[in-house]
Parts: sequence; C-alpha cells; structure tokens
Amino acid sequence: MTPLPSGFGLVLDRSVRRYRDGRVLVGGQPPRRIRLSDAGRAALADLLAGRAGSPPAMRLARRLVDAGLAHPRPPAAAAGPLDVTVVIPARDRPEALRRCLASLDPATPVVVVDDGSEDPAAVAAVCRDHGARRLHHERSAGPATARNTGVAAATTELIAFLDSDCIADPGWIGRLAGHFADPLVGAVAPRIRPWFLVCGDGWVSRFDQARCALDLGPRESLVGPGRIVPYVPSAALIARRRALPAFDERLLHGEDVDLVWRLNDAGWRVRYDPGVVVEHEEPQTLRALLDRRWRYGTSAAPLARRHPGRFAAVVTRPVPAAAAALLLARRPVAAACLVAAQAAWWQRRLGPAGLPARRTFAWSAQAVGETLVGCGAAATTYAAPLLALGLSRRATRAPAALLLAGAPVVTWVRRRPALDPVRWTLASVCEDVAYGAGVWRACASQRTVDPVRLVFIRRPSPPTGWPGGPSRVRRERARRPAGTPPADARPRRGR
Repeated sequence: MTPLPSGFGLVLDRSVRRYRDGRVLVGGQPPRRIRLSDAGRAALADLLAGRAGSPPAMRLARRLVDAGLAHPRPPAAAAGPLDVTVVIPARDRPEALRRCLASLDPATPVVVVDDGSEDPAAVAAVCRDHGARRLHHERSAGPATARNTGVAAATTELIAFLDSDCIADPGWIGRLAGHFADPLVGAVAPRIRPWFLVCGDGWVSRFDQARCALDLGPRESLVGPGRIVPYVPSAALIARRRALPAFDERLLHGEDVDLVWRLNDAGWRVRYDPGVVVEHEEPQTLRALLDRRWRYGTSAAPLARRHPGRFAAVVTRPVPAAAAALLLARRPVAAACLVAAQAAWWQRRLGPAGLPARRTFAWSAQAVGETLVGCGAAATTYAAPLLALGLSRRATRAPAALLLAGAPVVTWVRRRPALDPVRWTLASVCEDVAYGAGVWRACASQRTVDPVRLVFIRRPSPPTGWPGGPSRVRRERARRPAGTPPADARPRRGR
C-alpha cells in the first residue's frame, strides 16, 4: 500500500464513531469497521494532532482515507506559479464568458474553446480583452469535444476545467492544488454553488439555492460509485494530465460522470473539497430547471451501458424493505418486530466491538426510514402515474401520499430552505418527475432498464448511509483491484 505522503495531516469523517477506547473505528461510506492496535491508536492520535507521522503511520493514514473514514489535509502549496492551464468550453454567451475570465488569476494560462458560436467575433473579442487563447470549432460538437480540444492544446501538468457560466475565486486552483502532492490523486473538485444573474426574491431561485443539481453538499469525500459523493461535475474540476482520459464525445450529458468513474477504475483517487467554492449561473424559471433535469435524466441509460451494475432506482436490503412495506400496509407492530430482530442481529455481531445496543437499534430504524424515503423518491421519479392513481383511491391514498411527500419533507427538515414546505414539495416532485421522464426516454432509446431497476443486497449490515457492511467490504477489497468500485454501487440521482 502506498503511504500518504509526509506532510499531510488527517481529520476523521464526521460519520466515524470510536469504540473500545479508540481501538475500533466504524463509519465512512460504504461503512467500514477498522480495528487498531495500541500502536495504531497512538499513531492516529499523532496524525489528528498534526504531528509528523512515521511510515507505518502514513500507511495507516492511507488506509483510513481510502476507506472514507478520514480525509487528508494537504500541505500548503509551494510559492510560485502553478503548472496549470484553464480550459473553458464556450458557445456564445459572451457576457457570461467575460465574467468568468475576469474572475480568474490573470497570470494563469487560459484556453477558450469556442464550440460553434453563432457570433464568434463577440467571443473572440472577450478572449482578446482578457488575454485568453481562443480555439474555434466551425460547428458545435458538444462540451466533451470542446474540452478534449482544449486539453490537446495545453502542455501543463495540471488541467483546470471551468464552464463559461462559472465565477471562480482567483485562488481556487491554488487552494486545491495541494491535493496533487499525493501521487495517487488524479482529480480534485470544489463545491459548486448557485449564482443568479438577476437578484431577487423569486421562489424558484430560493428553491434552487437549496437543491441545485450541481451542488454536491458540504461533506468532503473521496469520489466514486457508492460513496457520499459518487461523481463530480466537470463545470469546475482540476485533473492531473497524465491521469486524464479523454471525455467520451458521444455523450452530450453525463460525460463528467463517465470520466470520473473511468479515473476510479484506473486506480486514481478523485477528491471533493467543499472548502473551495465556485459559483455557477443558474436558471431562474421552473421551466428551465425542469428542462435541465430532463436533460440530465437522458444521460442515465448511456452511462448504464458503459458502467453496468452501477445504476439502480433503489438499492436496499430485504429486512428494511420488508419493514417499510409493513409500515405502508399499516402494520406498525410487525414492522417494529423486524426492526428489533435486525437490531439484535447487529448487536450480536458488533456488540463485542463495543457498540452499545441503542446504536444498533438506531441503525436498524434508520435503515427502514431511509428505505421509505428512497422508495418514495424512486416512485415519484419513475412511477408518478401509479402514485397519482394511488392518491385517487381511498384505500391507497395514505401510503401514496407518504411515498410522494416523504423525501421532499425529510429534505426540507434537514436543509431548512428559505421556502415554505408546500412550494418546496411541489417543486421537488416536479423536478423528480422531469428527471424520471428523461431516464425513461433514454431507456427506451438505449433498450435497457438498468437505471430503473430495484436491487436487493442480501447480507445485512449497519446503515451508516446506504447499507454496505464491514465484513462484506473486507471481502470485496480482497477480491478487486485497488480503486475499482463495488459492482452494486449506485450514484446519487442528479446527473
């Protein structure tokens, strides 16, 4: 195992719980359980305190980072200019491009690929005003082709991709570049937050502020299928040139998901660092938001063709699924018995590691709750007509309403957006239905049902996020090459 380089610090993921005086760590996504020796516990304490680690300690740090139990803190980047080129695909919208270029460090080389603009002179004038090199496609070939053209024209060690409708802090590249001190890191992405050209108090803008499709949230993560952050958008992304495969030019949407997963399959680490923020100009009408979600949905089937087994509408386990079904059938006592039985099973396995009974019972109840929310979101997205039929009948009205409103209400409670729950729920349902329509459209054209299938994972395990237990993970890691995601991993819906 390649150790984490000297000079890196370490912080534990917020999901991690320590038991037996810190000798047992449980957490991450997928969940892992790691036992530490006394020497390992002391080494971890040194790393968390910021003290220099020995080679064995840095190997432990690598193991924790790869397991998602900890996150690296790279050393400060060396002073001086970075060996990086910014590649910006653009098509018309010269004012957006002007704002984007004005936000960058003027000392950083920039290549703008004009992908068949109707007014190429306006784009050329903006590039000339900001000292950016301009390349031109006579006809629009899509963002993947434009980025490949920009990469071919660059000669630097790092390539920073930025969309023309983004506004970046001048130091965003420098703040992310420290991650590349780790030789296994192939790409790093910042958090993308929405930005609106016209400021106002529109409810659509307030909705998008809290549910932006490009915003992957505040939790840092190693990126890959089955993790907290399964992919990162190429709207803002820095990659190591020698690690970078070509974007698939056949994909008009989802080409960034495909790229990230191929980086993972090649053994490269991709990191998401939400401490650095890039702003993205967002649509301000509901129709524009729904159109974007529909287009993102059309990428699901082509991606499923390229990455078999990584897409599913719902991934769950039989016991939580059965308990959720009993709750929908208004049999709470039977559901509670199942929850208690699963909690007892987990306690028998994990109690010797020091986990208290209340924790295993909470995990069991959480698994049922997440299954209900996930099934509700999937039913809204892929089977909205059936939910509408259920709402029209008295016998099925309550469970249909629970499935329809469950996911939006839970999200509203967690995020507390500046929007009332009624409009939040209606807009969330509309977005999910639009995404599902795009998925079904693509499934029909690609002749596949992979993105809309239900997947059961048979072996139960503690649900720290989506279930995927410690013993199962250990077996998979022994069977598969480093960096290869598990076969049943699922991406978060959104791209």
